[in-house]
Amino acid sequence: MSAPETRMTRQRSVILEELRKIRSHPTADELYGIVRNRLPRISLGTVYRNLDFLVEVGEIVRLSSAGHAMRFDGDISRHQHVRCIHCGRIADIVYPLPAPSVDGIQEVEDFASIFASRIEFDGVCQPCAVAG
Repeated sequence: MSAPETRMTRQRSVILEELRKIRSHPTADELYGIVRNRLPRISLGTVYRNLDFLVEVGEIVRLSSAGHAMRFDGDISRHQHVRCIHCGRIADIVYPLPAPSVDGIQEVEDFASIFASRIEFDGVCQPCAVAG
């Protein structure tokens, strides 16, 4: 079996550039529409595969929550998000709170270790609040 592809291809570079330009935390389908402006022949499957690769190598973050479409974030700095409970829109928290410490958490059934924590907030975005 051959080693997985690890180089930054033109397609990966364009996907990464476009994702880092926007703050809307797009879905793969939304990003596909944006990337096609620069790479008209790219397929949706290629976008999905390259997003998976970029997540695996730590260049982007995958944001997933039950009941909502998976979204992606090109900003890998430490920050938190708020998600609209109506439409699923995600926004960055400008002044993030410190993540809860995992120090002292011991013996959780079926877990060998706990090494990180994160906070995600729920809310209602302005367009959903106005639509009421």
